Amino acid sequence: MKLLVSHPTLNANSKNLVTGLLNNKLLYKLFTSVAIFPDQLLYKLGSNSKLKDLRRRNLDKAWQPYTCSKSFFEFGRLLASKLQLRYLTRHEKGFFCIDKVYENHEKWVANNLAKAKKDGLSAVYGYEDGALATFTKAKQLGLYCVYDLPIGYWKSARRLLEKELDINPEWSSTLTGFNDSVDKLNRKDQELALADVIFVASSFTKKTLQEYSGNLPEIKIIPYGFPEANEKKVYQPLVNRKLKVLFVGGLSQRKGISYLFEAVEGLKDKVELTVVGHKAVTDCKALNQALEQHQWIPTLSHTQVLNCMREHDVLVFPSLFEGFGLVITEAMSQGVPVITTERTAGPDIIIHDTDGWIVPAGSSIAINQVFTKIFEKPEILEQFGLAAQSKAQSRPWSVYGQEMAEALSSLKIL
Repeated sequence: MKLLVSHPTLNANSKNLVTGLLNNKLLYKLFTSVAIFPDQLLYKLGSNSKLKDLRRRNLDKAWQPYTCSKSFFEFGRLLASKLQLRYLTRHEKGFFCIDKVYENHEKWVANNLAKAKKDGLSAVYGYEDGALATFTKAKQLGLYCVYDLPIGYWKSARRLLEKELDINPEWSSTLTGFNDSVDKLNRKDQELALADVIFVASSFTKKTLQEYSGNLPEIKIIPYGFPEANEKKVYQPLVNRKLKVLFVGGLSQRKGISYLFEAVEGLKDKVELTVVGHKAVTDCKALNQALEQHQWIPTLSHTQVLNCMREHDVLVFPSLFEGFGLVITEAMSQGVPVITTERTAGPDIIIHDTDGWIVPAGSSIAINQVFTKIFEKPEILEQFGLAAQSKAQSRPWSVYGQEMAEALSSLKIL
């Protein structure tokens, strides 16, 4: 079997999927937007501080023979974002918005499928919002369609998050997912209808698909891997100092961030909260006021995030709707225990009260109760942190890549 992987922007999970496929000789081609290799001019230009973001698109040299790229729309999006030309990146409408990047990418992939089939292609691997045109053409050609749903199903998201509009209306402007058009939502359903198999990274994501009204194929759950877990964290006794709490992620109510602010309210003599992440919107008064009360860092590089994690005692990730939550595995890999909810991958990778804590989504009281446990028995920070890091060491990203390759190679493709 030979698979074509289509992902316009690439992320940790898609990159490790590609690695797993390459190692098992299953990859036909990778189709992406920006692909930069060490011997190219763009890579060298990345040494300029103003162009350092180019290095983030650097790919392994071994991938070069398998990689096809078409970068016009993605470069346009990156440049427009850099220059703050917001009208060009406006949601679904801007000429260089992320939706246009995905739309043009999948059409390009679709146009290459006929030739790819003649070369021995048997299946295409596509991701949510970037697979409809590709899958439509693949079906016409008799190719197998593998779908990756990285976050939960949209109808479930709306049902769960609509409650926040009534409970916390002052945070409603940060729930930007409600801005998706009917056309975009319909395309998501059409992608699911064309899939021959669906891969998800958490039990929660699979559960959300119960709200899909059509017939679904087999759904396979394979959790993502952990980053390298070799850095040793120094655990400082919780004596004559505050508990150092960290949040990392987009600053939106989908991440449940208001419940974290509520949980630390009244604990300023015991808790020091650091928030790392971009604002979903700039004009949310409730968010802006909350950030003024705590340390806020708008952006950090990936390496800086991991360093920041090691400087804290516990990560709180109170998401109300999450396909996985990579910050959970990142923190655990650094020896930092995590408090998260049942609407993340937490239940798949954390043993409650052993190497972290699972709390009900939308409950500041439950988060506060975990803080109380830590205050009463502070040695559990090191105990749970070491257990979390041990778990991370047992499941590096390479395990995810290998499990994906094995699951894909076992598929019965006609």
